[in-house]
Amino acid sequence: MKQALAFTTRALLTGLLIIVPIYLAILLLLKGMSSIAGLVRPLAALMPDWVPAETALSLLFVLVICFLVGVAVRTRAGHAVRDRVERTFFEKIPGYTLLRSLTQQMAGESRENVWKPALFKSDEGLLPAFIIEEFADGRYTVFVPSIPTPFAGAVYVLDASRVHPLDIPFSEALKTVSRWGSGAKDLVAAMEKGRSAPGTEPAPRTGVMPNK
Repeated sequence: MKQALAFTTRALLTGLLIIVPIYLAILLLLKGMSSIAGLVRPLAALMPDWVPAETALSLLFVLVICFLVGVAVRTRAGHAVRDRVERTFFEKIPGYTLLRSLTQQMAGESRENVWKPALFKSDEGLLPAFIIEEFADGRYTVFVPSIPTPFAGAVYVLDASRVHPLDIPFSEALKTVSRWGSGAKDLVAAMEKGRSAPGTEPAPRTGVMPNK
């Protein structure tokens, strides 16, 4: 019963983290189209009645604005403004920092040294994990996700000897977690490749235990 309840809770949280941002984005898109409808109505009146011109032009106008904003924030000035707005407003929204970090990691554009794929050496075996931060003394704060839900799990503070950072993309590690451990052999291979680099000792082969 407890396992079923835990699975249901994790699945619900995962669904919310995916659906809520999409739902809010659609609401904002529709709100923007509604606000612009009055501006494009004179132009839409010139088109045939069978063409949903007002809706199409409103959507096009909003998409053009989004494109221009996206281009602007890639400039140095736009980047500074975006960071200031994020620190002032968006980072106060619960979950925003997490979603931003995950999105940037998946897009390969993260500027933060967080969510680095790793393998955690537990008493039972190796577990897929993500390094959240590193201590000055070499210890790590590690997030171990619950399989197959990557957004729920446990946080540990571990000695460096129990954490094996992996030189692989974040998305590859995330796929392994979401696919019930399928692809874990690639994580172990990445660990062994890093350990067998010049100046290090080869790591012994070991299996990966799924997180329960």
